[in-house]
Parts: sequence; C-alpha cells; structure tokens
Amino acid sequence: MNDEDGGLEGVVAAHTVLSDVDGAAGRLVIRGHELDEIAQHWRYEEAVALLLQGFFDKLPDAAGLRAGLGRARREAFERLQPNDDAMLRKLPPIEAVRALLARLPDGDDLSTALRLVAAPAVYTAAVMRWRLGVQALAPDEALPQAADMLRMLHGRTPTEAQVVALDTYLVTVCDHGLNASTFAARVVASTGAGLASAVLAGISALKGPLHGGAPGPVLDALDAIGTAANARAWLEEAVAGGQRLMGFGHRIYRVRDPRADALKGALRRLDAEGGVNAARFELAEAAEKAALAILREKKPGRALETNVEFYTALLLEALGFGRESFTCVFAAGRVSGWIAHAREQVKKGRLIRPQSVYVGPAPEEAEAALAH
Repeated sequence: MNDEDGGLEGVVAAHTVLSDVDGAAGRLVIRGHELDEIAQHWRYEEAVALLLQGFFDKLPDAAGLRAGLGRARREAFERLQPNDDAMLRKLPPIEAVRALLARLPDGDDLSTALRLVAAPAVYTAAVMRWRLGVQALAPDEALPQAADMLRMLHGRTPTEAQVVALDTYLVTVCDHGLNASTFAARVVASTGAGLASAVLAGISALKGPLHGGAPGPVLDALDAIGTAANARAWLEEAVAGGQRLMGFGHRIYRVRDPRADALKGALRRLDAEGGVNAARFELAEAAEKAALAILREKKPGRALETNVEFYTALLLEALGFGRESFTCVFAAGRVSGWIAHAREQVKKGRLIRPQSVYVGPAPEEAEAALAH
C-alpha cells in the first residue's frame, strides 16, 4: 500500500441492494429507480419506505410511514429540555443536532429507526430558531415530514411548491453508495452497537467540510462575485490564485452529477411559483456557466463538472435555511440511507475489520535510534 491507496479507491467493502452510483455515466439508481424518476415525483416518505423495505418486519407503506414519522417527531421533540436553547446555541448547528440525537435510545427495531429519521427535521428547526432567539415549535403530526420541517423552522404553513422543493432535496440525497458517512455508519453497525450509534457515526462524518459541510461556501462565493457580469473575472482570479471552486468536481462522477440536475429542476419549479430571488438565480447560472468554461480551459485533463453542492446551496437558501444549517438538512435526508445500510450490514455482513500495512521502523531500528 502507498499513500495513494489511503482513500480505498477500487476496494469493494459491501454488496448492497440500496443504490448504484455510476460515476462514468453520471447515473444514480436507488433500489432499481432512476434518480430522475424519484426526484421529480416522490415524497420523502416514499423514499424512506423504499430504502427500509425488507429490513424490518411489518414495515408500513408510505402512508403508514407518514403517520409513524409524525408520532416519532413528537417523541423527538419531547426529549428537548428547558435549558437546551442556552446550551446549544453556543455550538455550530450540526454539533447541536448531533448532541440532541445522542439522547435517543439505541436499538435495532422500527420504532428506533423512525425516531432517528424524524429527529433531524425536528432538531434542525429547533436549533435554528434558538439561534434567532425564538422558541422551538412542536411538530404537527398530521403533516408530511418536509412540510412540518418548514413549518417548525419558519412558524408558518409552507406553500405546496416549497414542500415539493424540500421533498425533492431530501429524496435526492437520501442515499448515494458507500460515501464516507454511510461507510462510517456501516462500520459502527457491524459491531452490533445499534442504529442510533450508527447514525451518530454518520452525522459525525457528514460534518466534515470534505463531505456534507461543503454547500455553504458556494453562497460565500456568489456573495463575493456579486453580479452576473462579474462572474467570469472573479472566477478566473480565484482559479489563478489556486482556490478550489466549491460546487464543482466530485470524487466519483467523471461527468455532471445527476443530483445537480435534479436540484436545478426543483429550483426552476420553485422559481416558477415566485419562490426564488430572480437576481440570485441569474447570478448562479452565470457563475456556473463561467466556472465550467474556465475549468475546461485551465484544467483540461480533469473532470470538473457541476456537483450536488452547487444547487443544494441555492435551493436551501430559497427555502429559508441559513447556510450554517445546510449540513443538518443534508443529514435529515441522508439519515434514511444510513439506517438502511446499517440494517443491511447487520443482516448480511460481518464485523468490518480491514487490514493495514505497517510501514514504521522495525524494533531494532527503534532501539538503535534510542541508543543514539
């Protein structure tokens, strides 16, 4: 093994029925369904039902899951404590949400799974309201998860277009092969630790800026660019200065990330309902066009296409999520994938225990060094 092997490229660590990421073709299939199909037409509860199918006894259909998730959101909310706002406002939102998730009991049953799927929506809204100095809102069990998440965040009933847009995002990011957070969840699940432990491992990996912590800087770049007319000059200067253009390039995809197209489509549909700042959308499209042209000119040997982060940032901003909360919203979608992978690992896999190759000094070398 050399340093280049450290990322485990090409190593097969699991056989899964959950998702297939074809980086060469720019294709994502989730349990036999193309991303385009589910992103445009499915609600989050339907995606959860699909992912969890076969991993729990007597799994309800999407309507039953909607009711179960409503009850689970209430249970998650009831675990909030009176002094939480003072304590957790001091933490970054993803760390606050992680701390709240750690209160949920561990287990491997469906009730545990539903609480874990429901909780990030509840706790993200609560943490963001606390940061604004206002009280967290209790869930409405009768609402679908995406609608209730927006209602708990903003304190008002969202439009249908907003609900559909958030559903599209949650469905689009629900699972994506053996990414870093999913692998972390599977490793912990393989020890028999339980679903809550696996989810905490997943969210801890997602927190890293090289994984789920990346979309926010897309908006920072757009803020710095300012106007569509300034996009080309600003981006050329950034590339010349060695800056990484956030929202472009992906570890797996050699062509355009299909999730970027799914989210851009959701943004266009929301824009048609007046739910997007027109100038912001114009700036984003100009920046995307300029960035792709510059990257092809300056880095012709590298596959640097638009990735999921770019339009994630635009869509979540349009829905009223602060950029510091983006990783929390990502977790609210991906948690269903973590749970499905954790159950698959327990049912079909073994304790994950890869080998390492020792490249340190031999004992006689170490002793000789001490002698000198």
